[in-house]
Amino acid sequence: MTPRANKSTSRHDELKRLLEERRDELVATLHERIRGVRAEHGSLLLGRSRDDGEASEVDIQEDIELALIQMRFETLGRIDQSIARLDEGAYGRCSSCSEEISTSRLRAVPFAVRCRDCEEQVEIERRRVELGRVRPSFPDRNGRRDSDFG
Repeated sequence: MTPRANKSTSRHDELKRLLEERRDELVATLHERIRGVRAEHGSLLLGRSRDDGEASEVDIQEDIELALIQMRFETLGRIDQSIARLDEGAYGRCSSCSEEISTSRLRAVPFAVRCRDCEEQVEIERRRVELGRVRPSFPDRNGRRDSDFG
């Protein structure tokens, strides 16, 4: 095996391990959170009657917990997509410029689909669009924008 192929294989193995570890952590956290919500809900049903203020506070806490669970499920879906991309050989390449995404970025954001520079450009563009200043113009795989063509 060539040194380049060996480096590529070790990067692939490291990234797969990181993704699977993150996935396992998320699944364990989700199970724990869901059990907690169920236990809390069950104890409230059996508990004493609450006044409107207490009921409202409990409802807010439950809504927050359910929103956090939802966010973790979405992150789990992104990690599953990343594992599939890794198995297909597409993981770790920027969807905008096709350059390799740094391993440190993938450690921090394992479901990243763009390199740091392209992600910054997308965020800048998104903010400008939200402010109503310009129409969207996201870079293609070669780094060109719609506005570059005319």
